[in-house]
Amino acid sequence: MTQEHIGFIGAGLMGHGMAKNIVEKGYPLTVTAHRNRAPVDDLIGRGATEATIEDLAARSTIIFLTLPGSPQVAEAVARMTPHLKPGAVIVDCSTSDPTVTERLATDLGQRGVHFADAPLSRTPKEAWAGTLDCMVGADPDIFARIQPVIATWAGKIVHIGRVGDGHRMKLLNNFLSLGYAAIYAEALALAAKVGISTATFDSVIRGGRMDCGFYQTFMGYALEGNREAHRFTLSNAYKDLRYLESMANAATVATTMASAAKNSFAAAMAQGGSGPEDYVPHLVDFVGRANGVKPD
Repeated sequence: MTQEHIGFIGAGLMGHGMAKNIVEKGYPLTVTAHRNRAPVDDLIGRGATEATIEDLAARSTIIFLTLPGSPQVAEAVARMTPHLKPGAVIVDCSTSDPTVTERLATDLGQRGVHFADAPLSRTPKEAWAGTLDCMVGADPDIFARIQPVIATWAGKIVHIGRVGDGHRMKLLNNFLSLGYAAIYAEALALAAKVGISTATFDSVIRGGRMDCGFYQTFMGYALEGNREAHRFTLSNAYKDLRYLESMANAATVATTMASAAKNSFAAAMAQGGSGPEDYVPHLVDFVGRANGVKPD
């Protein structure tokens, strides 16, 4: 069997660890420059090759994208399209709008190029360890082809269904996690308002039925002050919930809870929480300030 040549675009918080695992597992890897040179330089040191996005497209048989959202994915695909080989596969690991995913798949299919969506769950820590969760939307034969490469950086891989279904499932997954974040932040603000400390709150929840992995990373900041306990930005969270709301609108589903969670993140963004180091657990500060308290 001919070895796949892998291209990787988006060596950021998640992509760096993913790409590291691909090259360390023996796949030829080509990467593009990133706004932060450090991850690209690290990958080159591990055996990857750097190229322009156009050259990457020409030399790769499977190309992974980990980008902020659908606009950036569509832009990257447009730049690559004239240079792609028939039979190549583009795998979008971003959290994207499923309608854009389906359009790109249709357009590329007319050129003999395949498209799959394989968004992620968990954090940069698991990306580095190669133990991410991945939900894939792809035709069965394409899934069989990309699955061994995904397995270099994912511990759990679920084939959800057709192209676009991976992104649909990812939006549902993020609705749950970001809904938790909105609830935790509001609960801690209320706790502070009525005189219950964050430590006391945590002593009741931790280890009980309401505890979970997401709660623990969220409280890594709220309780311990670790600003990097969960490095997923507020701006990305807000974007994901807007995509979810759009998906629900198209399906004619009322989103009482999802829209409430989205508005919590929108309020944080309006207060200035749009920076590259404003992460989801920091929502507790914005909700607290809006209510005149600082959870302690």
